[in-house]
Amino acid sequence: MRVVIAEDNVLLASGLKLLLAARGCQVVAVVGDGEAFLLAVAEHRPDIAIVDVRLPPSFRDEGIHAALRARREHGALPILVLSQYVEREYAGELLADGRGGIGYLLKDRIGRVAEFVDALRRVAAGGTAMDPEVVAQLFARRADDPLAALTARERESLALMAQGHDNATIAERMRISDNAVHKHIGNVFAKLGLAPDDSGHRRVRAVLAYLDGTPRPPEQAPVREKPR
Repeated sequence: MRVVIAEDNVLLASGLKLLLAARGCQVVAVVGDGEAFLLAVAEHRPDIAIVDVRLPPSFRDEGIHAALRARREHGALPILVLSQYVEREYAGELLADGRGGIGYLLKDRIGRVAEFVDALRRVAAGGTAMDPEVVAQLFARRADDPLAALTARERESLALMAQGHDNATIAERMRISDNAVHKHIGNVFAKLGLAPDDSGHRRVRAVLAYLDGTPRPPEQAPVREKPR
């Protein structure tokens, strides 16, 4: 797996490069700003890119803008975004184009190496990987939200599904059967009014879009850019 890293923190970038190399990944470029990132992607055509949300020169949202542009120009390039804090708007912006290959993780998650590498591979394969803290904040909704209709087990299933886990992993983590997971997820889709035949990253994006207040089919969701 060929990787481009856009991270201005030299120590973190070096650590990521060593971590990935030790697990059979080839880091083809490490850059420190959005423009250099776009040039590296165009040159190396990586399998996935790891991008910090905040890059020079303003350290605001250059990383997100660069990631969205790279996906527009290079066929939905898989992107794993790293952030110091949970920023719901950025998570929603990444998911809004309705395509797979998106991850949003807090930088603290890198220390959990097995989880981080698993998320990276899942995103590279076209799946979705959302940090549990991001999912938790998306769940923090008003009292009259439809989520109130879900049972505790259905909410737990939804949280794991939103993080990008498949049914087998959900069953393992919840210590229940595959059939029970299928039933819980079916109930979730029914209660939230979502299509029951969505699967994989498509169902994750549909659920996250609904939780973030934009319950529309992923295929119709436009790419939104913030004014500079």
